[in-house]
Amino acid sequence: MTYALSASLQTAVYETLAADARLSDLVGAAIYDRVPAGAIPITYVTLGDEDVRDRSDKDGGGAWHDFTVTVITEASGFKIAKEAAGAISDALLGNEMTLGRGRVVGLWFRSARARRIGSADQRRIDLRFRAQVEDQQSTNAE
Repeated sequence: MTYALSASLQTAVYETLAADARLSDLVGAAIYDRVPAGAIPITYVTLGDEDVRDRSDKDGGGAWHDFTVTVITEASGFKIAKEAAGAISDALLGNEMTLGRGRVVGLWFRSARARRIGSADQRRIDLRFRAQVEDQQSTNAE
C-alpha cells in the first residue's frame, strides 16, 4: 500500500475544481482545504474527509481513496447547493486529472447526502468519490 499519492490527489482535485468555469460562476474562488477565519461567502466548497485502502498489486503500490467534497450554503433552499454539487461532479468525472506523482486509474461518484445544518439556515451536501491511484515510482533499487 502507499499513502504517498494522497497530497498529489488532493492537489489535482483542488486544481480541477478551481479551473471549472461553471463551479466558478457559482462559488467564485471559494474552494477551501480549510475554511478561513472571518467572513466567508454565502456558498463555498471544502475538501473533506478521506478514507484510503490498499489497492497494490504485483506491479506496484496503489490505493483506493474515498474522499468527500462538501458544498455549504446559506442561500435559501437547496437549489444553489445542488447546482454547485452537480458542477463538482461534472468537473471531477469529466476531466482527466494529472498527479504530481502517480496516476489516477479511475474516478467514480459513490454517494451524496444533502441536509440542513446548524439552525436550519444552512444547507450542506457531502459528495463522496472514489479514486483508484497507482504509484509509478520504481520500488526496485538499482
